[in-house]
Amino acid sequence: MNIASEVAKQLLQIKAIKLSPQKPFTWASGIVSPIYCDNRITLSYPEIRRLLKSGLTEKSKEFSNFDAVAGVATAGIAHGLLLAESLGLPFAYVRSKPKEHGRQNQIEGFLEKGSRVLVVEDLISTGGSSLAAVSALRDYGVEVVGVVAVFSYNFEKAVNAFKSANCQLETLSNYDVMIREALSSKFINLIDVDLLTTWRTQVGGSE
Repeated sequence: MNIASEVAKQLLQIKAIKLSPQKPFTWASGIVSPIYCDNRITLSYPEIRRLLKSGLTEKSKEFSNFDAVAGVATAGIAHGLLLAESLGLPFAYVRSKPKEHGRQNQIEGFLEKGSRVLVVEDLISTGGSSLAAVSALRDYGVEVVGVVAVFSYNFEKAVNAFKSANCQLETLSNYDVMIREALSSKFINLIDVDLLTTWRTQVGGSE
């Protein structure tokens, strides 16, 4: 089984990925987009959860040895926990910013100082939230071996950002594979492919 194609196919079928080139969505950031991806929907489908758990477990082998798994709050928490449970490793998660009350934690859970940690994210767009989590973990005193995610838009600016941060990135599936799968499954037509490809180049180009 080609995991990248299968994941893209399943995300399309359950509408975790919605494509609307003719009537685009507006992201929270204000970006007008022909695609909307919400991988939290996968959690409602046991068979797809198992697929992602298996895929993340296999993909984690592409990183050097690690001692724990950390999810990026909030969407990366569940997928990170799936991986940690599969591998029998400690799990923690990273908030976007420290809590404003109580212990004011940004990292929730216990990670040994100096341990090696794999970060799990659900979706990579520009890479900003993932790399902010990586930075927080490094400041905390652990070594980040890299980031693994369910899906990436393959934005050039994200690729460059991960390189600049000296952080390995691996994903189960990506935008290019998704377009091929969407076309073959007749979710889109050739005109839509052009619109989707042009949008990704315009929005995701290097900064």
